[in-house]
Amino acid sequence: MVDTAPLKAANAKRWANAKVTRDVSAIAKRLVASKARYQAVEAKTGVPWFVIAVIHMRESSQNWGSSLAQGDPINRVSTHVPRGRGPFPTWEAAAIDALVDCGPYLARNKDWSIGGTLARLEEYNGLGYYRKGKPSPYVWAGTNQYTAGKYVADGVYDPNHVDTQPGCAGLILAMMAIDPSIKMGEALPVPAKPVSTGQKTAAGTGGAVVVAGTVAAGVHQGWPVSHWLIAAGIGLVVGAAIYLIVKSRKASQ
Repeated sequence: MVDTAPLKAANAKRWANAKVTRDVSAIAKRLVASKARYQAVEAKTGVPWFVIAVIHMRESSQNWGSSLAQGDPINRVSTHVPRGRGPFPTWEAAAIDALVDCGPYLARNKDWSIGGTLARLEEYNGLGYYRKGKPSPYVWAGTNQYTAGKYVADGVYDPNHVDTQPGCAGLILAMMAIDPSIKMGEALPVPAKPVSTGQKTAAGTGGAVVVAGTVAAGVHQGWPVSHWLIAAGIGLVVGAAIYLIVKSRKASQ
C-alpha cells in the first residue's frame, strides 16, 4: 500500500496557495445546479457531493449517460478500467457502484480534510504524478499549482503536454464562490441506511435526516405496535377502575 501521508501534506499546502487561472465559472454553475442529484449519491456513499461533481466533470464532462468510474456508457458493460461494470439503470446506480465497489473505494474513506480529500481525488485518477513528485493535472490543472506534464497514454508521460481540462481543485474553488455551504475539511453526516419502500431521505441533508415516520438525528419518532397495545390495555384498566369508584361513591350518597 502506498503511503499517501506526504501527498496529503503536499496537496494541503498547494490548496493554501492555489489560485484559479482559467475561467471555469460556467462549469461550476452547472455542477452546483445539479447538487440534488449529487447529494442523492452522497447519502448512499458518504462521499461529499462536490467531490462527486468534480469527478463527474473530469471523467465525462458531466455526461449523465456516462459512468462516474471511467466515463463509459452506463447502459453497456464497461470496457475501460474498471472493466466489466454495468450495465446500470441510472447514472446514480452507476455512481454508487463506482464509489463503493471500484478502486480506490472512496466510500470507505474517513478523511475528508483538505489534504485527505485532494489526495483521494488524485488517487481516483492514479498516483503516477505523486510518484514523480509532480502535481496532478487531474487535481490542479487550471490553477497556479500546475504548468505542464501529463500522462498521454498508459505509462507514457509527456512533461510538455498541458492538460486543458479544468482540475478538481480549481473547480471546487469556483463552486465555493457560488455555494458558500461547500466547506473543505468539515465532517459530513453519517450516510443514512437505505430506507424501506415509500420512505425518502430528506432533500439536502446528505442522508442525516429521514422523513415519513422514521428516525431523524437519533430521536425516536414512534412506538412499535406492541407498545401501543400495552398502553391501550393499561388505559382500559385504569378507566374501568375510575368508573367503578365513581359509581360506588354515587351509590353511597
